[in-house]
Amino acid sequence: MRTGEPLPSVGDVLAALATGLWHWDTATGLVTVDAEAARLLGLPPEPATLTEAQTRARFHPVDWNEITGVVRLAVAEGTLAEVRIRIMDGDGKIVRVVRSRSKPSYDPERQAYELIGTLQEVTEPAPGTAAARSAVTGDWRRSREAFLLDAGRALAEARSTAEVLRVAGGLSMPGFSPDGLVVFGVQGDRLTITGQHGHQPADMNPFSDMPLDTPYPAADVVRTGRAVYLSSPEQYKERYPVTWPLARVFGRRSWAFLPLTAGGRTMGAWMAAFTYPVAFTPDERAVLTTVARMLAQALSRAGAAESERELTEGLQRSMLPSLGPEIPGMRVAARYIPTGGGLQVGGDWYDLIPLPSGRFALVIGDVQGHDVRAAGLMGQLRIALRAYAAEGHRPDAVLSRASRFLHGVTHAGDDPPADLRFATCLYVEADPPTGRLEIARAGHPHPVIRMADGTVMMRPTAGGLPLGIDPDADYPTTRFTLEPGETLMLCTDGLIETGGHDLESGWRRLRATLEDHAGDLESLADALVQAVHGPSSHHTTGPLADRREDDIALLLLCRPGDGCGCGDAVAVRPPERRTLLSVAQDEPERIAEARQHLRELLHDWGSADQVDSAVLLVSEMVTNVLVHTDADALLLAEVVGEGAGRRLRVEVFDSGDDLPHRRRPGELASSGRGLMLIELLADAWGVDPRGEGKSIWFELYEPGGPAAGLSEGAA
Repeated sequence: MRTGEPLPSVGDVLAALATGLWHWDTATGLVTVDAEAARLLGLPPEPATLTEAQTRARFHPVDWNEITGVVRLAVAEGTLAEVRIRIMDGDGKIVRVVRSRSKPSYDPERQAYELIGTLQEVTEPAPGTAAARSAVTGDWRRSREAFLLDAGRALAEARSTAEVLRVAGGLSMPGFSPDGLVVFGVQGDRLTITGQHGHQPADMNPFSDMPLDTPYPAADVVRTGRAVYLSSPEQYKERYPVTWPLARVFGRRSWAFLPLTAGGRTMGAWMAAFTYPVAFTPDERAVLTTVARMLAQALSRAGAAESERELTEGLQRSMLPSLGPEIPGMRVAARYIPTGGGLQVGGDWYDLIPLPSGRFALVIGDVQGHDVRAAGLMGQLRIALRAYAAEGHRPDAVLSRASRFLHGVTHAGDDPPADLRFATCLYVEADPPTGRLEIARAGHPHPVIRMADGTVMMRPTAGGLPLGIDPDADYPTTRFTLEPGETLMLCTDGLIETGGHDLESGWRRLRATLEDHAGDLESLADALVQAVHGPSSHHTTGPLADRREDDIALLLLCRPGDGCGCGDAVAVRPPERRTLLSVAQDEPERIAEARQHLRELLHDWGSADQVDSAVLLVSEMVTNVLVHTDADALLLAEVVGEGAGRRLRVEVFDSGDDLPHRRRPGELASSGRGLMLIELLADAWGVDPRGEGKSIWFELYEPGGPAAGLSEGAA
């Protein structure tokens, strides 16, 4: 070419070099090629406009997917997109291999990619021969896909930042494995190190607190959001002369710094360093970029989960109280296990409140729901209960005020009726010197007594509606005494029903654990939780196994004595069990509780007929007191002995002076048969005058023991 002659056109130059041009716009879905590009695609050598489907039919299917991935990668990094493409004929045979080099761009308004590039035939690998490692063929591709699947699964399963970093440090990339990995984070305007692998911790100190404006590759990546690839020490030194002396001491030959981006925000950078030269081909960059994206997502999930755990644990610490001061002469243990939802605190709670009278209040409750609203209402209700108790109100008054408070809170706003909440609650006021308990119950499961001999029985108590339903609801009080050696268990329904159980089957499971345990109060609390929430619960699932699990709150109160295990060693359990129950004149409905109470006491009695007889006689005796006197009835039941042949003695006390006497009722009479039934069904019975009032009693002897005879006081 002579000086001064015009330069040939770009098209002529490319045609002379056997290089074609092509233009692809994903918005229109059209691909435009010149004559040389058309020839390379196996078409007549003339300019043409093809649809994406027509173009895709000329490419190997795997290579089409490769193009789309490389284009996105090049746009993200601001680099050229280079890829090898196998051209197929109509019979599916490879006719040639071409190399495409292009500069893609992305239009956010049209949400489309535009690609302008060149196509040029390459001679290696030859068509029809086994290809060596390349961007489009060979075992390396299959190894890469398997590696990415394994890496994605491992990172998705990581639950904490430390576990994510451990997984990242153990990744072995196919064909090029880095020996040094660093995850950089950002705090304010500083670059920090979140984790590293392949370095001594002290060696990373110069990089651990670096300003973001430092001329360092990781800082550039965080500022720009674009990857930095350094294939040689000379390239590193040329681009980052200030920080090169810090990196030189590690003896690496190549570095890749990639952005960690999640939700459109660059949260840090990831460095992969190699002790050998790496060219960072498009395929290698694609692998590194994919791993960086998965790593960013895993770190984002782990960070969010750790923040949630920290928040909910702090919420739990602030909402769930410690047991505070010890109760003189009593022992207390408590547990809270969140199982019903993602939060570490839900609607269940317990509390121990010192009262102005010197007594103590034990509270356990459950706000409806397993969400943040339930947790918030629980906190408000717990504070309100503490305030009412501190004012010195009796148990029934405390629950009445709490119900009015919760009703006001839940009905004051604009919440739809479906979101109105209620709460169950059990409030116990304990007098430590005497063991006297006063209980008010609002729709909550009954308390449970573990007696000194290991017998476990549910203790029926009077109750009212759950809190928050009726602002004017009443809550009657039940009084009884916790005897030395006995343990009171209060729990929410989660402890009973966890594992798909209903109230009946779950109660049987708890009873077995309570009866078999021989340790102290803390170990008993652990055993109860383990029985329903540990591995053994998977072998004892109930009929409702598909039901959502509930949170668990547990509160144990023990009055130390023989058989409870609260001392240094487990004491020998006494061979008797005893229970006391009062029925006031204005509480005739509690006669049903007395019957149930006696059945619980005799749950392991050898004769079902005798149990039915005892329940019938108790019902008659208590009813007679309420009908024929103006006094309250006090029921005392004792079981004495071990194994078969035990003796049941039941006494009903009242303050009336009139002694009962036999009558001969007519066939249609509605009363007068009480003493006749006692004489007929009891092994022994009698009526004893007292200083104030009297008692009527009967005894039953369990089959298998000594011959039953009338006692000396029998009538």
